[in-house]
Amino acid sequence: MKRTALLLIGLIVVTAIGLILFTYPANKGAEVPGYMEADLVLVGSEQGGRIATLSVKEGDSVTTGDAIFTLESSEQEAAVAAAKSRRDEAQARLADAKAEIQRPREIEVLQAALTRARAMLKQSSLNLDRVQTLYDKGWVSKAQLDEAVAQHDSNQAAVAEAERRISAGQLPGRSGVIEAAVAAVAEASHALEEAKKNLAKREVFAPAGGTIEEVYFRPGEVVVAGQGVVALLPPANLKVRFFVDEPERAKLHVGQTVKVSCDGCPPGLTAAINFIARDAEFTPPVIFSEEQRKKLVFLVEARPDAKAAALTAGQPVTVSLATEAEKVVRR
Repeated sequence: MKRTALLLIGLIVVTAIGLILFTYPANKGAEVPGYMEADLVLVGSEQGGRIATLSVKEGDSVTTGDAIFTLESSEQEAAVAAAKSRRDEAQARLADAKAEIQRPREIEVLQAALTRARAMLKQSSLNLDRVQTLYDKGWVSKAQLDEAVAQHDSNQAAVAEAERRISAGQLPGRSGVIEAAVAAVAEASHALEEAKKNLAKREVFAPAGGTIEEVYFRPGEVVVAGQGVVALLPPANLKVRFFVDEPERAKLHVGQTVKVSCDGCPPGLTAAINFIARDAEFTPPVIFSEEQRKKLVFLVEARPDAKAAALTAGQPVTVSLATEAEKVVRR
């Protein structure tokens, strides 16, 4: 009886030890430590200058297009005003050039005026000849002769002016002047648009929605072009980083879903693997332990789901790698 009982107890112990040895490696590999990391977006300006206003602070939530900060812009505003003045001047010159080219109906009016001027010149020429003859005979005064000469000269000048206006209105070369004026207006307008763009760049807006993680510079401080003024964390830029050994790495693939848990976190958090390192490395200091520090492991990164995106960068987590099939076998 005793012998039977001892054999039964021994069988139970051996079975238990076998189960422990069978399940221990799987359980050990099923969960690995990890941590949250963020790819921050450094928001800066294409131009350098002194910060005039800052519209956000650490912890603020922003959406795409929200104002972040502005740079002092007095020089850019002056450049816009100067460019606008040059554009207006070029437009005025174009209008003047077009005004000098007469329409056919206007040319007809000028030609009629020239005909009248020539008729008056002819009449004043005849009158001058007559008065000159009478003056030579002493029948008219010097004043009458001078008046006839002045009238003739005036009519002659009127004819010359009418001819000049008609010639100017019909001058083929005026089209080239207008083309040059049009080009000058286009160039001045382009310069104005560029000046406006430079002015607009003094205002910086959020390139994406997310949370302001850190503010590096404040109003009154000077920054250079491209320097980050604030750090923005879009939800999609949060990721889980963890390390696995060679056997576990062979079981993972990009797109695979893993479970994520942490102290105080809601249940059911998941992440999708999007990167698996090809090369091994020593276990990083962030998860060092006496047993693990000499191990060669592979980095794995996973993008969290919408619920897990509420976790913060640097937060330690536990990543469960077990698949449903493995769980059934282990049961």
